[in-house]
Amino acid sequence: MEKIRARLNIGSKAEPVKLRKRKSQLYSKEETCPLDNGVLGVTVFTVAFRLINCFLVQTSFVPDEYWQSLEIAHLMVFDYGYLTWEWTAGIRGFSYPLFFAAIYKILHFFTYDAVQLLVWLPRVVQALLSALADIKLYCLIQSLEHSDVAKWTYLCQLCSWFTWYCCTRTLTNTMETTLTTLALYYYPLPGSKTHSSTKYLILVALAVIVRPTALIVWLPLLVYHFWQEDNKLKLITHLCLPIGALTLGLSTMIDCIFYGKWTLVQYNFLKFNVFHNVAEFYGSHPWHWYFTQGFVVVIGPHLPFFLYGCTLASKRYRIMLITIVWTVMVYSCLAHKEFRFIYPVLPFCMVFCGIALVNLRTWRRPAACALLVSNLVPALYTGLLHQRGTLDVMGHLQTLCDDRDPSTPPLPEVLFLMPCHSTPFYSHIHCPMKMRFLECPPDLTGDKRYVDEAERFFADPHHWLRTSFPYKSMLPTHLVFFDVLEMELSAFLDRNRFMRSREIFHTHVPEGRVGKSVLVYQRH
Repeated sequence: MEKIRARLNIGSKAEPVKLRKRKSQLYSKEETCPLDNGVLGVTVFTVAFRLINCFLVQTSFVPDEYWQSLEIAHLMVFDYGYLTWEWTAGIRGFSYPLFFAAIYKILHFFTYDAVQLLVWLPRVVQALLSALADIKLYCLIQSLEHSDVAKWTYLCQLCSWFTWYCCTRTLTNTMETTLTTLALYYYPLPGSKTHSSTKYLILVALAVIVRPTALIVWLPLLVYHFWQEDNKLKLITHLCLPIGALTLGLSTMIDCIFYGKWTLVQYNFLKFNVFHNVAEFYGSHPWHWYFTQGFVVVIGPHLPFFLYGCTLASKRYRIMLITIVWTVMVYSCLAHKEFRFIYPVLPFCMVFCGIALVNLRTWRRPAACALLVSNLVPALYTGLLHQRGTLDVMGHLQTLCDDRDPSTPPLPEVLFLMPCHSTPFYSHIHCPMKMRFLECPPDLTGDKRYVDEAERFFADPHHWLRTSFPYKSMLPTHLVFFDVLEMELSAFLDRNRFMRSREIFHTHVPEGRVGKSVLVYQRH
């Protein structure tokens, strides 16, 4: 009996029961420390991954990655360059190029302004910012869900071919996506432990300054925040209005300084691209293009995982799904459509893809391997091969400055007979040689008979060359064009003693006026 009493602790003082402390993030009330739970390792890996990403993307995508950023920065710092029509019309802001101009100014101050640094350092900085966005996305999901969901979302983000292709480029869309992802980390999603209204609103304001269309992505999120906020008046008067007024005021001041006159870029951007629909001049697509082609290409092999994840995600992610659908629908209403316009919603899609992978259970790893391999092929092909000739030719032309004998006559003169803005310009040459390309500004006067210079050239190349260069002494020393023009220009080239000096691969998929190779002809 005594043994039974002792075993049951009858008549003795009971010890207090000690409960096991739960370590799951789901039960934690504290914000996750950036260096806890393996995030330090994730940080190091992400930075290294994006730097490798940066140097393995050696192709061109769209002209804006140079002509709306690096070319403007080069002109601001080195006092020679070219401004496209958007800058004379006042629809582009100087705040974004000023970021790269600061980098160029530091290099120039320390006399390290070598052309390779001018080309690659801005991209390295953008790669580091994209890495920060990747880390913040991981930390956000880790604070909201089980760590497995965070890991698989992180994997989906890193292996996205379109993110690989775009995230290290000096595009306004890339910076918009980076700022949007950072803002999402501080956005007050239901259950979020990382939210900060001040921080996310500042990041949203910066995104709108960089690219006014960022407001399309954030409109449903801002409305949702306002609807859920208890103190709506304080949100408007203490946060939204002061932050909006400050950022708009600073950007307007910067624009007025560099334009030399009063300029409200955001209004001009809206007037030209929405009211006057000037963007349609550069091409239009049917309303369903994003649903049938654009979104499918951008999300790529992730599409089935995204669709499956949408059926599994909890209600807290409903606003993110609404934002994705809203953004695609709004952009579908605009005539001019491009893949990069919907890039900012791609990180939102990765959350649903991560949820889908977690719920596949036994098929999780085979599905992840298939996802990785299916993204690897387009990522490497588009980053290393497709449309690389227009960048490689600038490296070749830059050697004309390096190899020139100081005792020889003036610098070479180069004429680009290509679709307008096919190549970068002085930011990739960093040499004040005379260069000219076929211009294609839209008609801002309403003249229906207007034909831009590029169209006039391609309609009749020989007539354009005769009228533009009536005397042989006026001809440039070098011509650069795609191989599709070579046969048509052969008589002109022979008559004026132009000889092919270089052929550079451009793409396996020539189309229209864009050929398989870029040719450089030199006059003898």
